[in-house]
Amino acid sequence: MLSGGDRRSLGRVAEVVDLAKGHPQKVSFLVDCLWDEDACVCMRAADALEKISRDQATCLQSHKIHLLALLAQATQQEVRWHLAVIVPRLQLTDSECRQIMEVLRSYLEDRSAIVKASAMQGLADLTDQDVSLRPSVIRLIRSLTRTGTPAMRARGRKLLQKLEH
Repeated sequence: MLSGGDRRSLGRVAEVVDLAKGHPQKVSFLVDCLWDEDACVCMRAADALEKISRDQATCLQSHKIHLLALLAQATQQEVRWHLAVIVPRLQLTDSECRQIMEVLRSYLEDRSAIVKASAMQGLADLTDQDVSLRPSVIRLIRSLTRTGTPAMRARGRKLLQKLEH
């Protein structure tokens, strides 16, 4: 269901999300697909997991170690932009939050504007779990809102409204 076509197409991701919600074994299969040889499968699995994590992040909790490792190692831009928002939705320790912050800061050097904007979102979301990160994240997002790509500036304005209130 995740293969075929090219990376501009979501394929049958919506169907996969519907099938996987509430089924831990199917979620585990999707996590395994993040390492598939087919870039389309990886991208679509990441997209499906991101959509599932919006409402059911706890179903990914048992995969935290693997997702944290992939966050640091992923090179495929579509996987990176989804992981940047998935991982901060997991229950994390303060130490994990700081490690993730460093990885997401490195994502800000990516060529993809979507990866950069997603990293900004992930950084802001991390502050929900570790408020000690908030001042440095606000400073960083303020800077990116002045100097970043148009997508980064737009995302930054929205994030600053949330973070500063």
